[in-house]
Amino acid sequence: MSENKIENKKWMKRAILLASLGKGKTSPNPMVGAVILDKNKNLISEGFHQKAGEPHAEAMAFNNLKKDAKGGSMYVNLEPCCHYGKTSPCVDKVISSGIKKIYISIQDPDNRVAGKGIKLLEEAGIKVYLGLCKKESLELNKAFIHRNTTNRAFGVLKWAMSIDGRVGLKNGKSKWITNEDSRSLVHSCRAEFDAIIIGGNTLRKDNPLLTTRGLKTPEPLRVVFTKTLNLPTKSHLWDCKEAKTLVIYDSSKANESFLKRIPKCVEIEKVSSDNPELISKLLAKRGCNKVLWECGPNLATSAVKAGCINEIISFIAPKILGGENSMNPFGDFEFQEMHEIIKLIDPQVSLSGNDICVKSSLKN
Repeated sequence: MSENKIENKKWMKRAILLASLGKGKTSPNPMVGAVILDKNKNLISEGFHQKAGEPHAEAMAFNNLKKDAKGGSMYVNLEPCCHYGKTSPCVDKVISSGIKKIYISIQDPDNRVAGKGIKLLEEAGIKVYLGLCKKESLELNKAFIHRNTTNRAFGVLKWAMSIDGRVGLKNGKSKWITNEDSRSLVHSCRAEFDAIIIGGNTLRKDNPLLTTRGLKTPEPLRVVFTKTLNLPTKSHLWDCKEAKTLVIYDSSKANESFLKRIPKCVEIEKVSSDNPELISKLLAKRGCNKVLWECGPNLATSAVKAGCINEIISFIAPKILGGENSMNPFGDFEFQEMHEIIKLIDPQVSLSGNDICVKSSLKN
């Protein structure tokens, strides 16, 4: 690899690292970082998108300039925007800066941009290089890309189980299968998500808080999906001071009189059936890039069948619950042959105290 290629890769990796500092805070926007060098290839500024509604990475980098960028170059992990939203187009700032070269890792999948920004830059006489560190940039913004290309939120399913594959006793009790380290890791993991989804059974049995315990502000949206609206009138989720709560219900089966018995701070949405795909699309429309499914076996099975789950996080504790009637992570997929089973790819295995954490992707 030539010296120039090594240098270019170094600065793009720097832009990607900066972008990652916005993890869990930028939705519905992507994570973006920007690096500016002067004409002598010296670093003169950098920035990243910190939060939706705040300056984009390119704008922040220009605001932080130590000297004139004229004749210099920029490295950015995603195509600069060319439309008016809560902020003005970044393409205009790049063009007016006098920068001569820009390295862009990947094209923006948002239809409002999708190559238009690159075209404007080229028409302004700026040399555009596309594709540097493409794999890393696709991985970083996979949830944003997924939402913009499928109109669904990127879904991650999480559960904790014993070494014999049980998530609870036959009476439903499950506290605590995993250790404190794993539970703390779950709280920090939640901070990367825009919403956390459970079903009515989980609410009735566990009465969870579904928060990061203060690790993220604002907390992820807490979502309860129910077919019947047969929910308790007292629940941690009905207290919206710490985090917002959304109840999504199947309008064809639910007893809507229940809605009068919970606080007005709880948001309500109704959908036409119990298909989890409707939840994923509804949350995507609300600007959720990435959602965490912490639901029981029935909803988990339906979500996988509906194509709502892209990744899985499983905590495995060195404990044996036993019992044919103990709770499993999933219901019956009704597979008849081994070629029908669900295959996971790219497993990542780590230890959390004496628990094992396995992260993997679903094979498309």
